[in-house]
Amino acid sequence: MRFISVEDIEPGQILGRTVYSANGTVLLSEDIQLTVYMINTLKRVGVTMLYIKDPGFEDIEIEDVLSEPTKQAMFRDMSETMEAIRSGKDWSPRKIGVAVDSLLTDVLNNKEVMIQLTDIRTNDNAGYMHGVNVALLSTMIGLNLGLNYSQLKDLAIGALLHDIGKSVPLPEGADVESMKNHHTWRGFEILKNKRDFNLMIAHTALQHHERLNGSGLPRGLDESHIHLYPKIVAVANMYDNLIAGSEGSGGRPLLPHEACERLMACSEQELDHDALVEFTRIVSVYPNGSSVRLSTKEIGVVVRQHRGLPGRPVIRIVHGTNEAMEVKEVDLATETTTFIEAVLA
Repeated sequence: MRFISVEDIEPGQILGRTVYSANGTVLLSEDIQLTVYMINTLKRVGVTMLYIKDPGFEDIEIEDVLSEPTKQAMFRDMSETMEAIRSGKDWSPRKIGVAVDSLLTDVLNNKEVMIQLTDIRTNDNAGYMHGVNVALLSTMIGLNLGLNYSQLKDLAIGALLHDIGKSVPLPEGADVESMKNHHTWRGFEILKNKRDFNLMIAHTALQHHERLNGSGLPRGLDESHIHLYPKIVAVANMYDNLIAGSEGSGGRPLLPHEACERLMACSEQELDHDALVEFTRIVSVYPNGSSVRLSTKEIGVVVRQHRGLPGRPVIRIVHGTNEAMEVKEVDLATETTTFIEAVLA
């Protein structure tokens, strides 16, 4: 498979990854042959990148930490929870807890798999995908930091629901600049009243925009007053926002390596150093299927990863076509004088 811009998709190409709606139902299934109508629909709903099956790269595997049933269930439960909050109805913490148990099972079974976050975002599913991505990243970081199962579960729930306050509509005429109206406060107020949840879950929602140097929101806390869980979630939240093109990216989705560079620039001033170190060990900087240009000026596709060396994947370079095709692979872990010069969208 190859990961390419939706602008470069041609009718007749085969979709490599399923596209989901906000409630976890399937919009387009893997292996479907794309038509002009489907491509235009994908553009209209906000899709920018897609996985496409390519005969020259059939063996490229996109390993996922989370199974498809887990992702679908989490999307569905997030959708139901947020809709209940928007409508002023009660919602089930137990259902969220069950979904997070499934996430933790997948994480513990696949803890050696590097995270690539290549599920397809649409305007419809972006908020829920953000919650799931932040929960996944936070859990993997917490696992590497030595948290036990109970701690990981509280962390994952707090990460999944960190933006729950955005679902609460503000009263007409409310002062949006007021600290108490910040979405972190609104989320805290919702979560602290759920007796099924540890109070640290509510504090994770409250503190995930705080920064170590005291420049964050809503209370301007410094490092000594920010709990470990929101320190972890702050890293995951910032990264996913940057690659999605939302907060802090200037409106343009950053490539994974660009987002990682932005995060590392915040180390120890805004973001926790230990959480950032573990983050760099679990995230694929150059996801499988990405087209890249090497310092040798050759153009190839990322085909494999090295855990612990996120910036040094294996690149496949193909010259010619059909019978005259010449294929070689460059392992950047051993070819130490060669590096990735650019990612080609």
